[in-house]
Amino acid sequence: MTTEVYESVLHPGSLVAELKKNNVSHVVWLPDSETNFLYNMMLEEPTLDLIPVCREGETMAVGGRAGGGGGAAGVFEAGDSIRGLCLDLNQPLVMLVGYRGWTRRGPTPDSAGRFIEHILHAWGINYYLVETDDDADRISVAFEESQRLNRPVAVLIGTEFGS
Repeated sequence: MTTEVYESVLHPGSLVAELKKNNVSHVVWLPDSETNFLYNMMLEEPTLDLIPVCREGETMAVGGRAGGGGGAAGVFEAGDSIRGLCLDLNQPLVMLVGYRGWTRRGPTPDSAGRFIEHILHAWGINYYLVETDDDADRISVAFEESQRLNRPVAVLIGTEFGS
């Protein structure tokens, strides 16, 4: 008897569906080679307007209530904008954060992955981990919480996207 193991994946379409479900109209994004196919999928979605930035740290200042994004390093770089625009002014914002270097299968080699949760805890920002299509509904939970509390909430994307 053979047992087949199917690894759960996160498809870009699941993320786009959650954005649409939450009436997101604008997404601030730094295009990169790792997520280019997701970027292209969002470009093709007529209900989404993508606002490109030059550096991850610009995502918070440019995005405000429009969106969010970037990797863990972008959150570190944008710390003052998060503090000043979102925390001090009580602005709802959902940040989609690539959990760079994180793995549940051993040590996390990238310092961004080791530090991001500690930084979010220090700022009092709640977060949700999304690794598979089954977890994608946590994005809606983050949107509801952000609006209800008038605070930023992070969604940590803890996996590479499947095709």
